[in-house]
Amino acid sequence: MFHVTGSSPPFALAIDAMGGDQAPDVVLDGLELAAERHPEARFLLVGDEALVGGALARRKRAARACSLRHAPDRISGDMKPTAALRVRGSSMRVAIDAVAGGEAAGIVSAGNTGALMALSKIVIKTMPEIDRPALAAIGPSARGDVVLLDLGANVQCDARNLVEFAVMGDAFARAVLGLTSPTIGLLNVGSEELKGDDRVRHAAEVLRDSHIGAQFRGFVEGHDITAGTTDVVVTDGFTGNVALKTGEGALKLMRDLLRQVFTSSVPARMGYLLARPALDRLREWMDPRRYNGAILIGLNGVVVKSHGGTDAVGFAHAVDVAMDMVTHRFTDQIRVGLTRLSSAGPRIPADPR
Repeated sequence: MFHVTGSSPPFALAIDAMGGDQAPDVVLDGLELAAERHPEARFLLVGDEALVGGALARRKRAARACSLRHAPDRISGDMKPTAALRVRGSSMRVAIDAVAGGEAAGIVSAGNTGALMALSKIVIKTMPEIDRPALAAIGPSARGDVVLLDLGANVQCDARNLVEFAVMGDAFARAVLGLTSPTIGLLNVGSEELKGDDRVRHAAEVLRDSHIGAQFRGFVEGHDITAGTTDVVVTDGFTGNVALKTGEGALKLMRDLLRQVFTSSVPARMGYLLARPALDRLREWMDPRRYNGAILIGLNGVVVKSHGGTDAVGFAHAVDVAMDMVTHRFTDQIRVGLTRLSSAGPRIPADPR
């Protein structure tokens, strides 16, 4: 049975029980799935005890894995980050405080994205070696999963930021995708060495001379993301966010077109029945729940943002991603990578802007 906690041993993750469109039910259902996959893990569940306690008791696996900490307030989806900073009793803030205080290794929240990013950067704080944290996510490609960062945390980036993103992306691909030597590309308007602006070319020079130089494949273009040309694609937050939203729109268009094609006539419906096994495999491969969980990397703790409208399967996947990062000591890997980058001595040029 769960218990309400004031102080306790370290937890694997703090979970924001009140974040998301259908919280706390989706969060608790997701934890029920996650607890089955991670039977040894302990979670600090943060939320309104009156709303969460009884519902948690009905999820036996989650109840055994969780300790409940009362937080009376919640941050709404439309609350501005500046206002969220003042709500110290919110479930998101109390969960973040647990990470900052060393009680938990990371946090998973389906709540307000802007608030989560702002609170995490201010309370958990950026690692001393990192200039700016980045938002990363995993997506599908023709060759498997691909890591893309930054996805919007930093609209403008200089060469130093891009190099740090590459080091963080390398560590993330090792921890979550299990790759021993992930390949890395810088997103550009062309693959030729002279393409792009000064900051991208300068970042490429540093990466070629760095400890991950053997993994660096130079410049990649937009179509290389879904082609899986490299395991990690690095770009600034403006371009990365546009690429992400374009990809999401293309997947939705493809699903809509397939639906129209297979419902357009009786022969088309018969064709659907014949093609259904293959289409079911395609649907499973492209299921957005498999890729739920954007990660704010470069902080002194693991921060995973689940989509606010996801279901239990999607939330459980976000917990899986966070657990992978905790288990593989993701933040330590970033520190090692940045230390090797610094000791190798490549000079990152000043921002040419």
